[in-house]
Amino acid sequence: MRNITFDLSTLHEHGSGFFDYLRLRKRFFVDQLQWDVPHNENYEMDQYDNPLAWYSLVVDNGKILGGARVMATSSIWGKHTYMMRDAHDGKLDSIPSNAIPDGVASPQVWEMTRLVMSDDLEGLGDRRTCLQLICDGCIDIVQAHGCCELRAMSSLAMLRVLRQVGYPVDRVGDIWRDPGDGRQYSAMKMDLAPVNHAIAAE
Repeated sequence: MRNITFDLSTLHEHGSGFFDYLRLRKRFFVDQLQWDVPHNENYEMDQYDNPLAWYSLVVDNGKILGGARVMATSSIWGKHTYMMRDAHDGKLDSIPSNAIPDGVASPQVWEMTRLVMSDDLEGLGDRRTCLQLICDGCIDIVQAHGCCELRAMSSLAMLRVLRQVGYPVDRVGDIWRDPGDGRQYSAMKMDLAPVNHAIAAE
């Protein structure tokens, strides 16, 4: 497994990787979780997949096994900013505004969204390796842009896994339950510093 990172201006350098990631998102967020998000029969793609977004994907033998999207909280594209701020401002019906602690807008704070991994990954070890490659790729992207804090809206289960793998994530804001998939979610943040996965795995 290896990590690739790109924005929309360089997605062509990675073959069908971007669209394979959108296909993976559709299978998970739409087909499995039944989220009401923009999609067709093949792809899930929303308003935040715009030229301000960056992507960290994991590929193995030409197959996309996972990925995530990151975007600066200072981003503005048309009527939209970034997902958590739009939720905070009441623009997204799917996320309660009180679940987001603030509407920060800073090039030093970035948001991670649409983290997904393939069901084809076999075993806890492979899933953990994939998750680390995705997250480390996101961290490389945002730190290259001067970011010192990464935020996300995460299921509580994923938040626990991120801590186990060694990422210093803290829950912020209120916990809320999605009425569609039944999962509990919370906003989280991570101050960026070197991560010691070996210590976390002991």
